[in-house]
Amino acid sequence: MASISLDSPVVQSYIFYSAILALKLLTLATLTSMRRMSKGVFSNPEDVALKSKGKVKLDDPDVERVRRAHLNDLENIPAFWVLGALYASTAPAAAWATLLFRAYAAGRVLHTLVYAVKPLPQPARALAYLVPYAIMWYMGIQVILHYRTAL
Repeated sequence: MASISLDSPVVQSYIFYSAILALKLLTLATLTSMRRMSKGVFSNPEDVALKSKGKVKLDDPDVERVRRAHLNDLENIPAFWVLGALYASTAPAAAWATLLFRAYAAGRVLHTLVYAVKPLPQPARALAYLVPYAIMWYMGIQVILHYRTAL
């Protein structure tokens, strides 16, 4: 079995796109807070003191849209980190792996844009979700096929 090196183009591509996705998660956390502040809508009574005309409200549609996009990332991006790292260990072709990692990251960014930033009608959000989701399934299946002899 070949060893995995940080000098590998596949590993470097995985690390690059993983960093973009981590920053995207941080951005959505910040965007949620900014949306709460701009609307004066908070989920905790002690946070109301941050804005003179604030109120505790748990169901503001604009805040919830951003929060749900963030939760969707929290459900999907960690699975990419695991599957992407495992996939990189199968020694895939660098150009193909980079295309998969790039398409996954672009899809997740697009998902945020059409869901939380500038809501668009379906099927925009569904496509932005399904393409990265299919990529994760592909990588997971390739990992299983590659390591199936380990049983």
